[in-house]
Amino acid sequence: MTEQVEITEERRADSINLSSVAAGKVKSLLDQEGRDDLQLRISVQPGGCSGLRYQLFFDERTLDGDVVTDFDGVAVVVDRMSVPYLNGAMIDFVDTIEKQGFTIDNPNATGSCACGDSFH
Repeated sequence: MTEQVEITEERRADSINLSSVAAGKVKSLLDQEGRDDLQLRISVQPGGCSGLRYQLFFDERTLDGDVVTDFDGVAVVVDRMSVPYLNGAMIDFVDTIEKQGFTIDNPNATGSCACGDSFH
């Protein structure tokens, strides 16, 4: 008999959240780049079929009003306009047969499009 263990991550409602799996993947990607001056920037931009879409990318800049949160040595940066949309959201990384990549579970999103790329 195989016992399945579910790992739960602590989730804060007053900031962005990054799972330990996602933090590990970000560290791995940064190691591949050979850069220690980059941070993971997450923002919400107009676009997509539901009105808003997420952007995740590595950035070396720090902008006025940025909120920086550290997760196991990984700096996650959110611009001040995106903070209200992302508070409480959990960024995770999945690697299955069906899909691979970062996922965002956002309690602030009231709906999303069929492709899953945008939300409102």
